Amino acid sequence: MSMKKTFMGVRLRTLRMERGMTQMAMAQLLGLSPSYLNQLEQNQRPLTVAVLLKVSRALGVDVQQFSEDEETRLVLAMQEALVDNPGGEPVALPELREIAAQMPAVGRALLALHRRNVEATQQLEALALQLGDDRADTGFLPALRPMAFEMVRDFFFAHQNYFNEVDVAAEALAAQAQSQGVALAQWLMERLAQQHGVRAIPVPDAAHDGPGSSHRHYDPSTRVLRFSATLAPGPLVFQLATQLALLEHSALLDALIDAMPLGQDPQARTLARIGLANYFAGAVLLPYGAFLAAAEALHYDIDLLSRRFGVGFETVCHRLSSLQRPGAPGLPFFFIRIDRAGNISKRQSATHFHFSKAGGTCPLWNVYEAFSQPGKILPQIARMPDGRSYLWIARTVSNGQGGYGAPSKTFSVALGCDIRHASRLVYARAMNLDDPDIATPIGMGCKICERTTCPQRAFPFVGRPLDVRENESRFVPYPGQAGA
Repeated sequence: MSMKKTFMGVRLRTLRMERGMTQMAMAQLLGLSPSYLNQLEQNQRPLTVAVLLKVSRALGVDVQQFSEDEETRLVLAMQEALVDNPGGEPVALPELREIAAQMPAVGRALLALHRRNVEATQQLEALALQLGDDRADTGFLPALRPMAFEMVRDFFFAHQNYFNEVDVAAEALAAQAQSQGVALAQWLMERLAQQHGVRAIPVPDAAHDGPGSSHRHYDPSTRVLRFSATLAPGPLVFQLATQLALLEHSALLDALIDAMPLGQDPQARTLARIGLANYFAGAVLLPYGAFLAAAEALHYDIDLLSRRFGVGFETVCHRLSSLQRPGAPGLPFFFIRIDRAGNISKRQSATHFHFSKAGGTCPLWNVYEAFSQPGKILPQIARMPDGRSYLWIARTVSNGQGGYGAPSKTFSVALGCDIRHASRLVYARAMNLDDPDIATPIGMGCKICERTTCPQRAFPFVGRPLDVRENESRFVPYPGQAGA
């Protein structure tokens, strides 16, 4: 947990009042003097880690509630909610930080109201479509209801991209396979056959015309699993383990899905099941304990980890962003995959970093520079508008679907962590981490970024009035341009 020297008197007083305790009783419970507790509640003294631990033990409060990371998440979520209210009075970032630090329940209530407004707007849009109102088609009533994949992605984000029951089950399965002394892919095929009556058959890519993944198709009526004959050992293990998770751990997946805030959306539930099965497969391929030990020993060198475990660059980055087992956590990484057009197809965070949904991403971020230097790892120290800095590693990954002339897919993938962890990564060895000028100023997207002098700004910041003199050449159409 990251915690700064901060004042949380309102939050501490709220906890005491919720339990119906006087200051005298609370002070005795915590082993503090009444005057000291009074100073804490009046924000005359900062809440120290030692006192916080006493509060946690005495009141059963999760210390994460007082984490600076949690405050950052709440602040950024409120910023994005305000993007949907461009006509309202601008709210300055210091005010949002004060709400997150002192009155987080108020912040969460505001977000809940925003979600209700989003749902109401979506219902109005649906009604307009039924009545033939063309305002729905013109965007007068914006479709703000989250899509199925966004609902699932938010759920993974809320769990810090770690599911202990799934991870532990996958690690146990990998250990069982290793004890048999056979190749993991062969062991998985034998288990599918013996435990579930499933035959795994390799087929040429051209012969595979089943729905879903181009590398795997399971027919439940014949209990035949067809997979691409061109798969390398690592990807083959991933496909086999994914199918095994869907068959062998169905009850576990169902329990996790039922706990998700997905309602009865069938598409969201299907995507969640696939996502959890893929999570299981990744944990079988890269077992938690062995992979974390190797990552620490190799100083998180992604290329060396790729060679040791026989998987690709993206797979290693993906797994590094999920190492948050209680009692044995790895570094809290953020992971993102993006295409040349700026479309984000994967984004995961094991900690506070909040990827924007409202403003795009920043062109000064090295995840875009990677496209100009294919295959090369580009490190970057980046500083956000709130002053926090991060180490980012970006590189392109490509894969083809066929022979000569066939189109290929190219993405830029990036792995990041807070600057305080940078010294543990091999990529920071040549960097002077103490130099304040080494960081590149980036943002979450122009609409919610306060950097008014940024040369790459594409939209004005919604949190302050537009200065026409400063921005007219950038945001106002010139005479003759459409919309002028």
